[in-house]
Amino acid sequence: MNAEQISALLDRQKPGFALEQAFYVSRDIFDFECEAILRDNWYMAGHVSRIPEVGDYFLWEIMNESIIVVRSSASTVKAFFNVCRHKGSRVCLEAEGKKRMFTCPYHAWTYSLDGRLANARSMGAGFDPADYFLFPCSVQVLCGLIFINLSDKSQADFERLYGNYEPLLDFHGLAEAQVAARDRYPTDANWKLVLENFFECYHCAPAHPEYCRIHSPEAVLAMGSSPDSELRQAYMPVIEAWRERASALGHPVDNFGSAAADPDYRGYIRAPLGNNSLSETEDGKPAAPIMGKFREFDGGHSTIVFNPFSWILGMTDFAVMFRFTPTGSRKTDLEVTWLVGPGLEAGKDYDTD
Repeated sequence: MNAEQISALLDRQKPGFALEQAFYVSRDIFDFECEAILRDNWYMAGHVSRIPEVGDYFLWEIMNESIIVVRSSASTVKAFFNVCRHKGSRVCLEAEGKKRMFTCPYHAWTYSLDGRLANARSMGAGFDPADYFLFPCSVQVLCGLIFINLSDKSQADFERLYGNYEPLLDFHGLAEAQVAARDRYPTDANWKLVLENFFECYHCAPAHPEYCRIHSPEAVLAMGSSPDSELRQAYMPVIEAWRERASALGHPVDNFGSAAADPDYRGYIRAPLGNNSLSETEDGKPAAPIMGKFREFDGGHSTIVFNPFSWILGMTDFAVMFRFTPTGSRKTDLEVTWLVGPGLEAGKDYDTD
């Protein structure tokens, strides 16, 4: 299927209806999406506490690429395509670990942690190692969150998109946080289906009764509807009353949302949980000590959206990172990372169950 055929499918799309089947199964369409949509995003790849020491690294698989994310110095995180510049072999085979140098297992070309080629045996006269560094990705770290863009994007582009996020992230204490737990959920479904399921809460009441024990039915319906809907407007007095209480504590209550036509789809909102819940746990009770700059449990939570693939749900006592990674036309990887405050001990200060 070529670009003209894909365009024809889009032209006959009926507004308000699901895309045609090919958009969820076709490898040709997925390849087109990789270049037209997926490569140019700032993906939240992980948290700095996962690579605390120089040489610590992890791999991130996205589309048909493998990316090395490494602590190259005490103050620097870098990312490289996991491809040796000699014959294209993968340089790192283990999903995570610690290295002083990266050595390709095929012909032993060796790279420093900053991507420079440090050793290549018997390459002859005229060979310049400086020409054969590992190809880098664009990297930005914001309040401990590692963002990676596979395109050649600049710091200015990142700041244009996310410069106003720092006060809320800082209030949650994310820069000093530590990973409490991390799970992967490989899903045999196209990325658009997986994201659509995550976005909407029309299914929450019948499919997630445990979620609805924490959030009132009115909140679930209201927050899952459009801002100008009758359901949302009817629930606004509850939100405004909570905002008044939270604001009196000095807690953030401001919201931000990009325009409907903005392809970056970003924003954040703080809202009450409902049902007298203090945190988004099975019983609504706190799971860990208060994080960041919160003074007390205010019964609220933050939904922070960097783009469709990168989300954070922030409670007063913990935060949850959601990273959606398209890996094929019918495969999507979801990684969920739970963050708690610094210096806490599992089983003593918090319970991952």
